Amino acid sequence: MRVTIVVPCYNEEKRLDTKAFLDFRFEGHDLEFLFANDGSRDGTLHVIESLRAADPTRFDVFDGGVNRGKAEIVRQGINAAMERGADLVGFWDADLATPLNEIPSFLEIVDARPNIEMVYGARVRLLGRDIQRRVSRHYFGRVGATLISSSLGLAVYDTQCGAKLFRVNDTTRAIFAKPFLSRWIFDVEIIARFIKLRGRDAAVNAIYELPIRTWHDVAGSKVKSRDFIRALADLWKIHRAYRIR
Repeated sequence: MRVTIVVPCYNEEKRLDTKAFLDFRFEGHDLEFLFANDGSRDGTLHVIESLRAADPTRFDVFDGGVNRGKAEIVRQGINAAMERGADLVGFWDADLATPLNEIPSFLEIVDARPNIEMVYGARVRLLGRDIQRRVSRHYFGRVGATLISSSLGLAVYDTQCGAKLFRVNDTTRAIFAKPFLSRWIFDVEIIARFIKLRGRDAAVNAIYELPIRTWHDVAGSKVKSRDFIRALADLWKIHRAYRIR
């Protein structure tokens, strides 16, 4: 299957680990990384274009022009990937807080379980897992997850991990067809759109949360504790717009 992972990039010139991308290899799927530039003001575009030049069979670039935020650049990148014929699409945070060697586990799920249409990475502190997250972000995250679960009517643990994979079908195309209302928690809105289109029972059977083995907070994160308040406002907007019961 043809797999395209969108990597949203905004001012990542000094932080993007190009060696990690160049060194990553995975057999069994036609895997491509599509670096989506969200109006970066530094040398990000040059860096990702150099990756494409190094290996155009594995790396490509989508330039979104002006800065519109992560939700919109991911949406645009996913649509570009689907237009190019990808069978599976996803997005992966550029800081590699979730390392690239987690990708095969996501692919194993969709290969083994044809009913699964979305795989959401989940940062679960289990024995034998290496999940390193600032205490404040962890507890804000748990409060947020409780509110999100209540709003969606689903027992979802972690919508905000920056590692996702989607099977390309009519539902996926419809979900990404229009800009998201939310700038901060569009990952929740993806699920809300799925429920609106297919129902909650279908969501229970089609969405899989995968506890990842490794996740590390990375210095320079663009997500701050104060964004929790903005996320709450976005959650209210999602709840009102989609009228999920």
